[in-house]
Parts: sequence; structure tokens; C-alpha cells
Amino acid sequence: MSNRGVIFFPIGALLLSLIAYFNPAPFTHVKGTIIPLLALVMFFMGMTLTWQHFKQALKQPLIILLTISIQFIFMPLFAYLLANALQLSEAHTIGLVLVGCSAGGAASNVICYLAKGNVALSILMTMASTLCAVIAMPLLSYIYLSQSVAVPVTDMMRSILLIVFLPVVTGTAINSFLGRYLIRVQGLFPLFSSVAIALIIAIIVALNQHNFASLSWAVLAAVVLHNMLGMGVGYFIPRLLKYDTAICRTVSIEVGMQNSGLSVALAMKYFSVAAALPGAMFSIWHNISGSTIASYWRQK
Repeated sequence: MSNRGVIFFPIGALLLSLIAYFNPAPFTHVKGTIIPLLALVMFFMGMTLTWQHFKQALKQPLIILLTISIQFIFMPLFAYLLANALQLSEAHTIGLVLVGCSAGGAASNVICYLAKGNVALSILMTMASTLCAVIAMPLLSYIYLSQSVAVPVTDMMRSILLIVFLPVVTGTAINSFLGRYLIRVQGLFPLFSSVAIALIIAIIVALNQHNFASLSWAVLAAVVLHNMLGMGVGYFIPRLLKYDTAICRTVSIEVGMQNSGLSVALAMKYFSVAAALPGAMFSIWHNISGSTIASYWRQK
């Protein structure tokens, strides 16, 4: 796929999202395709990797540790400060902080792929932050919200295993043995990933159409700034430490793109529907912002 195709992807994703907002029914009817689509994207992503990519990534445990530290130190702090600065309601503050306390999301791996980051490293970062969230999320939610939430560790790890790990490993195995036969079609994988992510964003918009009625500018600003600050600090801290561009991009995306779906589920379970709004908005926004910056980085 040419760089030009990925560059126009955010425009296509935005147009599809507008269609989904004004005509949600066709998209809500296919909500069950989100997970299979994501898993299939991971499979095709794996078909651009070899075992050597993972061997090299495993030789860099310090950058994985740095990413986790940035994620669980800065993202909850940014959420808390933004909520107070923008005077969000108690429910919306809770929702934003829960987003900040979450691990990296699987969508970050796809965006990293589109941005020409280090995909193998991104996958390892997501898995590591998910494991750390078992302890970090209840602890951080207690520090910032004075209430600890129970993290569904078994469900989280099962999702990571089925949606990320197994498809990527299968694709990597195929490419490692048959890669020379796939060279001509590998250029199509970013195109498929772009279309799939655009469809996923549109489905999320359709499913959350009713939430827009209670969306205030303050909540929207908090979500956008939270994501931007996360991506910014995720990029510039590794840059200051002299890491290469691909790793800086990878850390930026991993830190800025949270597992907001988990924060929505926890907000609904332990707090209120209103508390789930920031996570729902973050699910939409971080895919749009991530794909936009991926398009910019890819052409560079």
C-alpha cells in the first residue's frame, strides 16, 4: 500500500464515523465483528513480522519498563489534573481517571504498525502493561478516587491471548516460513488494517450515539488533551534518552492509547453510566488521533 493511501485514511475514517452517527443501525447490527476484525488485523500484522523481530524486542527490557512507568505515572496524573482544571463533574472525573489508570489497548499495536513503529515491541509492551494493570489499576484508583476497583485479570488476559497473541504468532509463523511468497501481497496489509480500523471506529460511534447527547465541551476537551499529553510525553521522554525514532513512536502510541473499553466496563460496574462517558469518548478519539498521527509519521 502506498503512503498516500494511509495519509487519506483519517479522512475516510471521519466520513464513515459521520455516516455511523446519523445512521447508526447498519453499524450497530455488526457490532459483533469488532473483535474478529481486530484479531484478523493482528494476524495480517504478524505476517509482516519474523521471529527475529521478537528476539530483538526482548533484548530491550528497559524500554518496556520505561513505557510502563510513563503509562502508570503520567496518565492517571494527567487525568486527575485535567478533570480538576476543567471542573468536570464527579462522575466524569471518575471516568477520566479510570481511563488514565488503564493498560495499553490492543488498538495501539495496529496504529503502531501503520505508523511504522516497532510492532513486536508494541505487542510486548501491551502484554506487559496488561499484567501490571492487575496491581496498578486497583492501587491507582484507590489513590485518586479513594475507591479500589477489581480488575478482571482472567478476562483481560484471555482477550489479549485470543485477540493479539495467537493471531500475531500465527501470522509470524507463516511469514517466517513462507515470507518469500508473500512479498507481492504484503503491501495490501496496511490497507486492510486501515479499512478495518475505520469500520471499528464507525461501529463504536454508532454504539455510543446516545452518549453524545450528554457530552459537554469540557469532557471532550479533557479526553482530547489527555490523549495528546500521553502521546507527547510518551514520545519526548524516550527521545531525551536518545532512543531511535521508531521506538519513540512506539512508546508514544502505547502510552497515549489506553484500554478504554476496560475503563467503560469498570465505570459501569462500580460507578455510573455517566462515569462511562469519558471512556466511551476516548475509545473514539484515540483511534482517530492515533490514525492521524500514524499517517503523518508514515509519510515521514
